[in-house]
Parts: sequence; structure tokens; C-alpha cells
Amino acid sequence: MSQDKLKRYLILSSSIFTALIAGVIGFPISIVNANAAQGSAAITATFRTKCAMCHGEDGGGSEVGKSMNVPDLRSEVVQGRTDTELIQIISSGKGGMPSFKNSLSPNQIQSLVKHVRALAKKK
Repeated sequence: MSQDKLKRYLILSSSIFTALIAGVIGFPISIVNANAAQGSAAITATFRTKCAMCHGEDGGGSEVGKSMNVPDLRSEVVQGRTDTELIQIISSGKGGMPSFKNSLSPNQIQSLVKHVRALAKKK
């Protein structure tokens, strides 16, 4: 094999190897990003079905919720609570709020807490 052919072979081989490594590294990252987006959509749907009836889509309270004096989830009072406190409230209920420990998994409840935190940033 001539030196010129050998150089082209090495360049082509290293290019293929680089592309292969980039694909192997990049593919799991794209899966993680897709799963995060799916998880975000899923928890938004959970919030809509379990919480928005009283707390409103934006956490500020629906007409029904306001008539029952539910707290604005974006408020300093709610946002000042620890994650553990919010998990306890969602799990066990509080006042007129029902318990969700039998209908939501611990991961869903934790994700709802993150969702509530994100609502404050959109206020």
C-alpha cells in the first residue's frame, strides 16, 4: 500500500471511529433528554388531573379553590415550606385537600413538589 493510500485509510478510519464514539456517547444523552421531557409532560398532566381543579393551572387557584381558600402555590408561604413538608401535605392531605399517597407514587409526589417550585418561577 502506498503512503498516500495509507494516509487516506488512517484518516477515514479515524473519522469513522470518531463518529462512532460520538454516536455512542450522544445517543444516551438524547434518551435522557427525551425521558426528562416525557417526565415533565407526565407530571404536568398529573398536576392538571389531581391539583388544578382547586389550585388552577398556574398554581394561583381556580374559582373553586379560591372559594375554599386554597393557598396560592406560587406564594412565599408555600414556597417557603421545605420539600419534606410539601411531600407530607401532598401525601397526607391538609384541611380540605385529600390525601394522594394511595393514588400517586412517591416519585410522582416528589415530581409534583418540583412542579410546584417551578410554578413560582413563572409568576
